[in-house]
Amino acid sequence: MKALLKIALTIVLLNFAPAFAQAPKTEVASPAVQKEFDAFIAKFRAALKANDASAIAEMTKFPFGSNAADAAEFRTKIYPGFFNAKTRTCIQRGKPVYDRDGLNNDNFFIFCGDDIFVFTKTPAGFLFTEIGVND
Repeated sequence: MKALLKIALTIVLLNFAPAFAQAPKTEVASPAVQKEFDAFIAKFRAALKANDASAIAEMTKFPFGSNAADAAEFRTKIYPGFFNAKTRTCIQRGKPVYDRDGLNNDNFFIFCGDDIFVFTKTPAGFLFTEIGVND
């Protein structure tokens, strides 16, 4: 009787195993959001290729963290320290990853070494909003 109970329990558990083993769902941007981001990131990457700090600043949301209240501070404090040739190339070639944050904002992330470059959809369109730590 115990053997039969063990077999039945095993069968039940095996039937439920696929439900527990499913991969987590990955967020996917709507076609409209993806199209808008694709246009934004093309301009952003062109500015990086030209090493144009002013153009990047125009596509950035201010204040930018606690280090840059405006475009002038961004160009002098943020751009030189974070946008070296290696990072610019990484952002140009990196595959953006989509996700929604806790406020239901559409975000794309590009991972470059120890940094995460964050682009968020705002009422004004997509903007460069943050450099986070890639942990």
